[in-house]
Amino acid sequence: MSYCVNCGVELDATARACPLCHTPVQNPNRPVDAELPPPFPSRRKEVQPASKKELALLISAMFASVAVLCGVLNLFFLHSGRPWSLYVVGAAVMLWLWLVPPLLLRGMPLWVRLLLDSCAVGVYVYLISIDLHGQRWFLGLALPIILTGGAIVTALGLILSRGRSILSSVTLIIGAVGLFVVGIELFVDRWMGGSYEPGWSIVVATVCIALIIPLLVVRHRPALRDEARRRFHM
Repeated sequence: MSYCVNCGVELDATARACPLCHTPVQNPNRPVDAELPPPFPSRRKEVQPASKKELALLISAMFASVAVLCGVLNLFFLHSGRPWSLYVVGAAVMLWLWLVPPLLLRGMPLWVRLLLDSCAVGVYVYLISIDLHGQRWFLGLALPIILTGGAIVTALGLILSRGRSILSSVTLIIGAVGLFVVGIELFVDRWMGGSYEPGWSIVVATVCIALIIPLLVVRHRPALRDEARRRFHM
């Protein structure tokens, strides 16, 4: 049994150099045994990565199978006068848009991905409106809310993708939530009564502002910012 003279690690009989510090092995009492196989591979190999195209094909086949089978059940076996399979088909389409395009398009910009996600939600809600005969409320209420939410999420994703601190990211997310809530009440009030009457959304927006103010103070005070980072391990 030999040991490295530099770092003390135990050496195999086939070792010509220390595997840890690469110090040459020179032991006249125990020459290197060249006939035994080395204890570890001499050539570096990497695990073959999984094919994203095959994974995308598998996910697509799974969603398509679920949608087709539920459609067949709805048409011939469990037909209750309502196209309930549209809910399943819409969910399959929405999940497909969320999962498959990012797998196939590696360099997809973040705003394109978020736009696809918003379109997927819009398609799903539209299919629900077909079942409920509610194209009118879809165009007048659901679609504006979805477009507003998609625009806010896309803008937020673009801003955060440029590299922001945790404090800045939390501040922007809270502000986006408050803005989206105000937009929801605005569209609901205009749809139901024709005019905007601020109510519960103002309470939520006020809470968001109350949370943002301390974060802005901490962010612009180096001593408080460093203390917050130490306290919360940021």
